Amino acid sequence: MKTYLIIGGTSGIGLEATKILSQNNRVIVLSRDKRNIEGLSNVEFHSADVTKSIDEFPQIADAIDGLVYCPGTINLKPLKSLKIDDFQNDIEVNLFGAVKVINKYFPNLKSTERASIVLFSTVAVQTGMPYHASIASAKGAVEGLVRSLAAEFSPNIRVNCIAPSITNTPLAEKLLNNEVKLKASEDRHPLKRIGEAKEIAETVAFLLSDSASFLTGQVIKVDGGISSIKPL
Repeated sequence: MKTYLIIGGTSGIGLEATKILSQNNRVIVLSRDKRNIEGLSNVEFHSADVTKSIDEFPQIADAIDGLVYCPGTINLKPLKSLKIDDFQNDIEVNLFGAVKVINKYFPNLKSTERASIVLFSTVAVQTGMPYHASIASAKGAVEGLVRSLAAEFSPNIRVNCIAPSITNTPLAEKLLNNEVKLKASEDRHPLKRIGEAKEIAETVAFLLSDSASFLTGQVIKVDGGISSIKPL
């Protein structure tokens, strides 16, 4: 049985990853609250806020085979409406939080023979989209972090990233809260639908698994084809 650490494992993609991985592994979840995971077997919860000091994160004594950092933001505005505080908040949650968590639990990752880290970007980094300036900037920094750490931590710790398109999660609820918005989002994708949290979580599980043992420094696009093909 492996041990996985999921930051933000109580909602959306993180919750689905917790459900999948806890079926046959021990999962340690760090999140602000314990919602949605009560009763799940093999799950251990610790309260944590990624915007706080690293000293406030719980100590974990055991080796960690995989770390998944799920906290994110969706802040879509035209540039003229964005304030520096918007950029700072997106960077704080998406980049600095990941850096703090990896620094905190690097000894746990290093103490196992082969470990894996999975972070999250967005399709909007490599495919320019209007109103994404703040979040695309923060996630672009995450992609740079992934490649840098993959080089630095090799060969014992793999580091990869998932870049989803819009996914049916509580974080995206405001963008999908009526039929018109949902249909517009679906129609932008060649597959004519949006992603589901479980689909992204299954990619997380793959990247943590031995089946992905030759993958590191990669940004995996799980985006319904929106970044690479144009439908008829």
